[in-house]
Amino acid sequence: MTKIILASKSPRRQELLTQMDVDFRIVLKDVDESYPDGLTPTEIAVYIAEKKALAFDEEAGDEIVITADTIVEIDGLILGKPETPEHAVEMLKLLSGRVHRVVTGVCLMYKGHVNKFFDVSEVFFRKLTDAEIVNYVEKYKPMDKAGSYGIQEWIGVTAIERINGSYTNVVGLPTEKVYQQLLKMAAL
Repeated sequence: MTKIILASKSPRRQELLTQMDVDFRIVLKDVDESYPDGLTPTEIAVYIAEKKALAFDEEAGDEIVITADTIVEIDGLILGKPETPEHAVEMLKLLSGRVHRVVTGVCLMYKGHVNKFFDVSEVFFRKLTDAEIVNYVEKYKPMDKAGSYGIQEWIGVTAIERINGSYTNVVGLPTEKVYQQLLKMAAL
């Protein structure tokens, strides 16, 4: 089996790959996650995922490198990771009672071949009270999550009415697509 590098410190992505029975090791690199103006949300997520993968260009060897970037988009506004707890509260107030999109860009790199793709899921939030939002931020500390929430936590089981699309995409890695692409790339 081809060896795999997961270039992500996200425990959620690590857990998803483990659930897929994929053998991997984690290698981290600091990558500037800025992007050019004028990109769509899907282009932004894919651009950053590819940027992360290309940081491994010289040392990947015969391993498949998996990188990903997840963003939340509402009304054309990109919600990344919150900078402060107050920023997290603001983001959740914006999402409360509304529909938003979760976009994950993925890049698989293997022996010089780069395979980029994305997935989009729509998430329907019920209206949250201010007290619920503050309690969630204080208890779950969603500072490492795009849009300031994790679907696998309290907010996902109490406040998300439904999703259109992949659940694992909202968690941070569209495993259905990743698995199919890994099967194809391992044949290279």
